[in-house]
Amino acid sequence: MDQSPSFPVFPMHFRGILLLAGMYTIAWSAIYRLTGSSLLTWLANGNEVNSDLSLGYYGGFGIVIGLLIFFSAFYPISWVYLIIAGITGKIILAIWFALAFLPDLGWSKRTGFQLIFNEILWLIPLIVIFLRAIQVKNYLFNKTPE
Repeated sequence: MDQSPSFPVFPMHFRGILLLAGMYTIAWSAIYRLTGSSLLTWLANGNEVNSDLSLGYYGGFGIVIGLLIFFSAFYPISWVYLIIAGITGKIILAIWFALAFLPDLGWSKRTGFQLIFNEILWLIPLIVIFLRAIQVKNYLFNKTPE
């Protein structure tokens, strides 16, 4: 009997998750880009805050990362590099927030939400989707004809 592994499937809801992750990243980054100082004051939760922090760059970089994640949903098997760029960008955004903003803002529920739910938690589905896209790509392009 032929026990060849079955074809790895890239489910349609993975594309939806990529679209949602991209739009979510774009939305939060646009908020940082457009209303950064008032958002920073809200995140500070009563602490003194320096408004000269790199909010515009942070938001702009986040918008680019969100666009990369969003565009990766259209051809996730061919554009695997966009998914890995999105994962790398989310890691950079998390580190950037933790090193540039968190010392001035202090740890609170608000900053925890930003760091954990807006940056770190999205890494789990993005990594799962990336691994599945690699599986499908390897199956499609390395399959020898029988």
